[in-house]
Amino acid sequence: MKIKALLSILLFVVGILSVDAGNPFRRNKGFELEDSLMVDSTGRVVTTKVKKKKVFVRPERIDRGIMEEVFIPKGQWMAGGTISYSEHNEDNLNFIVLKDIDARGYDFTVNVYGGYFIKNNVAAGLRMSYNRTYQDLGNFELNLGEDFNIALDNVYYLQHEYNVAGFIRTYMPIGHSKIFGLFNEARITYGYARGKNSTGSGTQYDGTFQTVHSLGIGIAPGMSAFITNWSAVEVSVGVMGFDFNWVKQRTNQVEHGKRRTSSGNFKINLFSINIGMTFYL
Repeated sequence: MKIKALLSILLFVVGILSVDAGNPFRRNKGFELEDSLMVDSTGRVVTTKVKKKKVFVRPERIDRGIMEEVFIPKGQWMAGGTISYSEHNEDNLNFIVLKDIDARGYDFTVNVYGGYFIKNNVAAGLRMSYNRTYQDLGNFELNLGEDFNIALDNVYYLQHEYNVAGFIRTYMPIGHSKIFGLFNEARITYGYARGKNSTGSGTQYDGTFQTVHSLGIGIAPGMSAFITNWSAVEVSVGVMGFDFNWVKQRTNQVEHGKRRTSSGNFKINLFSINIGMTFYL
């Protein structure tokens, strides 16, 4: 064992010396040896080694012609918001394999945000949003043949969700334009939601209450177009990043359940395009 240990140490030292000897930055401390012809006192021509100082030349930086343009100057404020509402109502609707659909519901969302430009083309700010989702399914049948039928009735769902997010947004003008520019928003979002859902009625009634905590880390690229000196139309393609959710449930005030999910999404979804107005003060 001692012999193996000594051999290992010897090989390690030899390896270090060989690497050091092959390193041009360590050999001769910045000098290199060069052959030189000289004549000695007897008149013979001899070859000697002389040290010649090395000269290291840095590669020239490529000038890509990219110049910083001020699209939105430091010291300005930005503010904006969006409101969305959608509603549906089905009465005895039949669609392919879906039969006798009796349902109604709506989805309401309000979102406000504001920020301050801490330097040219860079803003830091805060977003807050509220979402209310309501679904009331009176009757629903899925008919895939005589051997496979699913029927649901008296299904109720209601949820309130609150979100707060901090963001950093950077702008880049398109060419030398003062009207059209691209932006990218990096944000961290915390969400809290409370909801309840129930099925059946009478003695067959089941009710579940749940609380949801969520955390999102992502980016939202987009484009801005000024229509006046103080307002712009903005188009973004949704948030790409990571999402984490923690759900706790309580059914019939007796049973308890938990669920944790995490996901990552870096695909651009053209069906989740957001359009809004932002004001610069």
